[in-house]
Amino acid sequence: MADFTVEKGKRYKATITLGLLQSVASNEMVADRLREAGFSDVSVAGSGRTRTATGLWSGDTVSGAIPDEITDITMLA
Repeated sequence: MADFTVEKGKRYKATITLGLLQSVASNEMVADRLREAGFSDVSVAGSGRTRTATGLWSGDTVSGAIPDEITDITMLA
């Protein structure tokens, strides 16, 4: 797992690549997992194994390991 820092009040976009069994999850289930992690105003699009998610990090600025399912993450302007 790679490390990444999320900053308070910043919006992020991520590409999520799910495993075969995870790919049956609905976009709302994926969004719920991101909300549990601390994101708000979450939107998830796509189907099958590849999803695109955006969300606002409203917690304190933190650094940590990115789950393997997140294959790309960027801060949006």
